[in-house]
Amino acid sequence: MINDVVIIKDGIPLLSRNFSDNHSMFSRQDNLIMISGFFSALNSFSDQFDDLGSISELKLSNNDFKLSFFKDKSIPNLIYLASYDEKSNSVNVQRYLRKISQTFLKKYSIAKIVNWRGRADIFESFEETVEKFVEEEKQESEPKFKDRVLKLFDIMKSKLEENIDNSEFKVPKDLKVRDFKKKIKIKENITLIPCFITSEKVNPKHYLTGEISYKVFNQIDSKKSINQIAVELNTTSETVHNICKVLVKMGFITLSN
Repeated sequence: MINDVVIIKDGIPLLSRNFSDNHSMFSRQDNLIMISGFFSALNSFSDQFDDLGSISELKLSNNDFKLSFFKDKSIPNLIYLASYDEKSNSVNVQRYLRKISQTFLKKYSIAKIVNWRGRADIFESFEETVEKFVEEEKQESEPKFKDRVLKLFDIMKSKLEENIDNSEFKVPKDLKVRDFKKKIKIKENITLIPCFITSEKVNPKHYLTGEISYKVFNQIDSKKSINQIAVELNTTSETVHNICKVLVKMGFITLSN
């Protein structure tokens, strides 16, 4: 479960909430200030090197706690930090930090956050929201919840297989359900071939957002069509086409028949 949630602004704890019965390294205010400054400096250091990427997780060797980070690029030097134990999944913790970030920026204006000067009571009301999200994460970490999710998945899979069997489209017996799903994604026949206009090497992360955009960019070789790239990435032709249209507007590629 998540034990602590801390929002750090310019190396200072803007909000801190502990959810465990035991005292943690974040419990004492002097420790909290020192730790906030350290992790803020650590993230700033990683930002100086594009190849390193941002820090998303740390493991403490003397205990079972892990630390997860989320940084929203819309406000400089604003970091969301959570400590959690082995009962929680790191992906879920990242997702909840992202939800906390999105809700925080909706509740408070960017100007109010940027101009914050250290008063601890200004954002106290947001603690209730943090508690709500952490309680949701705790429930999802419970074994019973996971069992319900797995059962639901099995039901959905059975329904999908049943619908495929009853459809007019006859699926070969040796074709697995996931392969069929992959095939029916490519509904729109887009045979256009994306080609780079320049041979200069470009880092897509400087111009695009989202993993699927990076993957599409790296698949472009002036040979594969939009359909073929979609099959390679197990996504839709429409998704690849939309990303290519953005790259055309940026002047990186052209689309040819």
